Amino acid sequence: MSTPSIVVVTAGLGEPSTTALLGENLSEATAQTLAAAGVEASFTQISLRSLATDITNHYLTGFPMGKLATALDQVREADALIVVSPVFKASYSGLFKSFWDLVEDGSLAGKPVLIAATGGTARHSLMLETAMRPLFSYLKATVAPSGVFAATDDFGSDRNLAPRVTKAATEFAQLVLWTLGSAAPAGQAPAAAYKAPGLEALTVTPFEELLKRNTPGT
Repeated sequence: MSTPSIVVVTAGLGEPSTTALLGENLSEATAQTLAAAGVEASFTQISLRSLATDITNHYLTGFPMGKLATALDQVREADALIVVSPVFKASYSGLFKSFWDLVEDGSLAGKPVLIAATGGTARHSLMLETAMRPLFSYLKATVAPSGVFAATDDFGSDRNLAPRVTKAATEFAQLVLWTLGSAAPAGQAPAAAYKAPGLEALTVTPFEELLKRNTPGT
């Protein structure tokens, strides 16, 4: 497998930002999982905070300019995405939504996406399933099974955050490998094709043969 490119899009408004920090944690965990599989990925960070003016100008002029045009190209050309938004009013932020509204239709089709969010309390965690997952499903992306929500208290004090980051990043990395096709490391034989346990190969019997089997005297 060639080096997969993974773009990390974060919509934190503060400096420093827990949203950006969560994106970094997910990037590191994903890189570790891919490295264990013999794959080295490249990561590009996009902070929407720095693109806020260009995003507004795009809506006014109809043309992406400056860093925004570069960011849109990076998203379109990426092999996979990690996306993180703070929670505003039980959903993603307006800045986050404004950016994805500018992404070209079809450019995320089939692309692995890991969703994550930050908020004041864990009561907002369902936003991942009620807002973010539907958004990227609508964009036809392949959303990783597990997302990560981090409340303010999770950073530095909650031992449950690191395992959740690892779990989600592992699932995401496996999705990236499955989507792009993983080459075996040097000196190792390629892995056998995946076969779901307990399933036998499907065989189709022609209709004429079924008639013969069920007709007396044949």
